[in-house]
Amino acid sequence: MPPSRILVIANRTAAGPPLLQAVKERSHESEAIFHLVVPAEPEGLHRVVDPEVAGREAAGARLRHALPLLSEAAAQEVTGQVGDADPLAAACDALYQGGFDEIIISTLPWRVSRWLRVDLPSKLRALGVPVRHVEGSPARTAGQQLAFSVRCLPTGLTDRGVATPRPRDAGPAAAP
Repeated sequence: MPPSRILVIANRTAAGPPLLQAVKERSHESEAIFHLVVPAEPEGLHRVVDPEVAGREAAGARLRHALPLLSEAAAQEVTGQVGDADPLAAACDALYQGGFDEIIISTLPWRVSRWLRVDLPSKLRALGVPVRHVEGSPARTAGQQLAFSVRCLPTGLTDRGVATPRPRDAGPAAAP
C-alpha cells in the first residue's frame, strides 16, 4: 500500500509545537508523505492593492523556517510551497496538483484566528478529504521578539490608577 499523502496548511503556526507534535503523531500512525503549504497573506493595504504579490516573501521565510523542523518531526523530508493568499484557494490548488489523502490545518487560537472566523476547517472538510485541526500559537524565528501586551486605560488614568491632568480647552479666552 502506498504511503498516505498529507497536506499541511499553516502560516504563522507552521513551526509551532502543536503542529510539530501533530505531524510526529501522524507519521507514527502509518507511512505518510507530508507537504506544507504556507498561504501568502498580504497585510495592511496590500490586501487591497496587490494581494497576489504581497506576503510571498514573508510566507517564504516561514516556509524555510518550518521545513527543517517539520522534517525532523516527521523523520523524513517534508516538501513545501508558498500558496495563494486565500488559504482555501491555496488548499484547493495543492489538492488538485498533489492528490492528497488527508489535511492537517494549523490555526492560531480562536480569539485571533481569521481562518477560524471564516470556518476554514469546515470548508476544507467539505472538499471530501479528512481534516485534522491543530490550534497553536505563532512560532518565533530567530530575529523575532516576543509580542508585548497593551493595556487600554480610561482617559485620565495611568496604570497606577492616578488621575493625570487633562489638556485644557484651547478655546478663546473669556473677556474680563
